Formats: sequence, C-alpha cells, structure tokens
Amino acid sequence: MREEIHQQFLTGERALFSSDNLNICDTIFDDGESPLKESSNISLYDCMFRWKYPLWYCDHIHAERTTWFEMARAGVWYTNDISVEDCVIEAPKNFRRCKGLKLSQVSFANAAETLWSCADVTLRQVYAKGDYFAMNCADMDIDGFTLVGNYSFDGVRNASVRNAKLLSKDAFWNSENITVQDSFISGEYLGWNAKNLTLINCTIESLQGMCYIDNLVMKKL
Repeated sequence: MREEIHQQFLTGERALFSSDNLNICDTIFDDGESPLKESSNISLYDCMFRWKYPLWYCDHIHAERTTWFEMARAGVWYTNDISVEDCVIEAPKNFRRCKGLKLSQVSFANAAETLWSCADVTLRQVYAKGDYFAMNCADMDIDGFTLVGNYSFDGVRNASVRNAKLLSKDAFWNSENITVQDSFISGEYLGWNAKNLTLINCTIESLQGMCYIDNLVMKKL
C-alpha cells in the first residue's frame, strides 16, 4: 500500500529525501534544493517544482501533469526508469545521465543543454526550444517531435526519428547510426562528421549540409 501525500507546500533542502513508495498529488515543492534526492518508486500527479535539483539519483519515477518552473533547473539527473507525461518543463539543463527515459506530450520552454548523455530514450509528441538538445545520447526512439534550437543530437548513437520538424543548425554532428523518416529539417551544416545517416521521405533545407559523412543514404519510399 503506497503512502499518499496530498496538497502539501514543502520547503527546505531535501524535503522528502530518500523517500520510497509514494503517491504525491497536488503538491508544491518550493524553495529548497533536492527535495526528492535518492528516492524510488515515486508517482507525481499535478505537482510543481520551483527550485533546483528535484530528482537526482532516483529510480522508478512517474510524473504526470507536473510543472518544472524556471528555477527548477538541472531537474532530473542520474535517474533511471522515469516516465514524464503531459508535463511542462520551463527549466533548462534537465535530464542528464538518465537511463530508461520516456517523455510523452512534454513541452520544454527552455531546453538549453537538455537531455545529455542519456540512454534508452523514448520521445512521443515532444516540443523543445533550446540549443544543444540531446548531446551524446544513445538508443533513442522519437516520433512526433518539434525542435527549435541549434547543435542538436551531437554525438548521438543509434536513433530513429519520425514525423519530426527540426529547425536546428548543425544537427546530428558526430552522430552514428541515425535514421530520420517523414520529417522536415532546416539547418546549415547538417550532419557533418556523421556515420551511417539515413534520410527517408524527408525535406531538407541546408546551406552546406551533409559534408564529411561516412555512408549517407537519401531515399524516397
């Protein structure tokens, strides 16, 4: 039986440090760093994070209809098995070195330096605005994605991207084993130094794109 926390206003550093097996609903995490650090088996519904580092070194997290405000930066780092659904994330530098990450119907108002060095990543209907999105990630499955931001997917390995719209200079630099299908990409210097880049049914607008690529495939099905 899970413990329930409802309509709380929590302040102070590490307010629920090292918690386990909680359902947290309609709760505000106000000033105070790392409120849920080293926690596991946590479900969050209609919650708000207003300060830094809310979910670090956590496992088995589900967040739904939850908001990360601007100062909740560096929000989720070193966390495994996390799903985020129907959420707004205003803070930058979110999701670092996470494994088993699922984002569905998520909006990133400031995605600067977001989603770095993560593995086993699924994105569904995600919107992001910010530079350096998804650097050095691996094993990504992306469908229904809009990005406004430069230098995206640098160093990414093993990614499938479908139904995307990318306004992104220097996308997919240094990447390997990437397939992009049924998508629109606008950005100069697309894909430099990539290896095994496949573009299927895509529209590309680029100034000097697709240089120094090892095994580039472009086709229409």
